[in-house]
Amino acid sequence: MKKHYDPKKLQGAVEALMAQDKPLLSTKYRDHPLAGNWRGYRELHIEGDWLLIYRIERHELQLVLTRTGSRDDLF
Repeated sequence: MKKHYDPKKLQGAVEALMAQDKPLLSTKYRDHPLAGNWRGYRELHIEGDWLLIYRIERHELQLVLTRTGSRDDLF
């Protein structure tokens, strides 16, 4: 992984997504919807400026992990 990110932290965020733990996603990971060209996607902060862009399809848990990296890497 670029910039030596800790994969265990990514795993923790993905596990919170899979569990649909909305309080944890909201408080720890600052999960929120994106707008503009990224409408339909969501973003969470794994830590600091390490972001994960994802979407959930068809109101089912079909998690599509789209991109991860710093804000500069992603936008």
